[in-house]
Amino acid sequence: MRYKLCAPCLLGIEGLVADELREMNAENVTPENGRVVFEGDESILARANIRSRFSERILILLDTFEAHSFTELFDRVKAIRWEEYIGRDDEFPVVGRSLSSDLHSVPDCQSIIKKAIVERLKEKYRLEWFPETAAKKQIRFLIMKNQVSIMLDTSGEGLHKRGYRKNSNEAPIRETLAAAMAKLVRVRADGSFLDPFCGSGTILIEAAMIAANIAPGLRRRFNAESWKNISGAVWEKERAAAKAAERREISFKASGFDIDSSAVALTLENARKAGVAEFVTAERRDIKDFDTSAQYGCVVCNPPYGERLLEKESAREIYKQMGNLFVPKRGWSYSIISPDDDFEKLFARRADKRRKLYNGMIKCQFYMYFK
Repeated sequence: MRYKLCAPCLLGIEGLVADELREMNAENVTPENGRVVFEGDESILARANIRSRFSERILILLDTFEAHSFTELFDRVKAIRWEEYIGRDDEFPVVGRSLSSDLHSVPDCQSIIKKAIVERLKEKYRLEWFPETAAKKQIRFLIMKNQVSIMLDTSGEGLHKRGYRKNSNEAPIRETLAAAMAKLVRVRADGSFLDPFCGSGTILIEAAMIAANIAPGLRRRFNAESWKNISGAVWEKERAAAKAAERREISFKASGFDIDSSAVALTLENARKAGVAEFVTAERRDIKDFDTSAQYGCVVCNPPYGERLLEKESAREIYKQMGNLFVPKRGWSYSIISPDDDFEKLFARRADKRRKLYNGMIKCQFYMYFK
């Protein structure tokens, strides 16, 4: 079966998602604001779930249309061929969002969409009641400026949940964002990668997975694996292909430092769970002891920043310290994500390149220094 699919993603990394989907041989790849639309068969659906580093989910895009009333919403949703996706006993909850639209009440939209699906399935299955005890078919909707997207979630838990980070320290960075940062600095299989504020090790681990070409979804399961209309053999084949593509014989080294010894221990434990312990080291070290004596180094970090005044002032002192320590040097690059508009002034150098990224709902800049 051929599917129209979409991959929601953090704002600012749509291009990275589009590139990786093209590399997976997805067809008709089209970046949009906050998502990428593409097409493919069951193999592409499974491959995107297993291999996508930057997507938040893989959704089947069932229909898109304009709606200003609940009648329009009901009629268009009911017209979708739900019987091709939802079995008699399947569970089909509805969740979604509405932004800048006439249909602004999310609970009312949920209710109307659920009712439309039920009415369609009643006619097709000749049933009055649905037990919803079998496979979960999560329905998602997005209404933005009166444009409605109706989708079916194939992933289950968000794709940023790789399965290696059960616990994390304060203010963790999302895995998909960490992977995007590592990709933007062009991680090399023979590189020396450093994070002087490693926290739970997410940036180091994602960089190591990119260097060794380890698929991020190999250690987890996906909702669509329980669906009868997608063969288990498809998932087995895609997992085997992803495993065969790994590059373990590389010289990549990822080194993490943190002032908190528990963060160091957590980094090492998460690296072990992620299957990249051979590439990752971590030790307790203050930023003031940062050393650039090695010939090469690629620094990528998410330094602390706070919401309260004292925390912000402390963070700004760290930025100034980093400016003194991260000296321009041949073979070295420094990339820092920060929401502080005065970062460059505090760091005392203008970035060679900047990229707007979002850390959750926080708008940040990714400052890259490589000259």
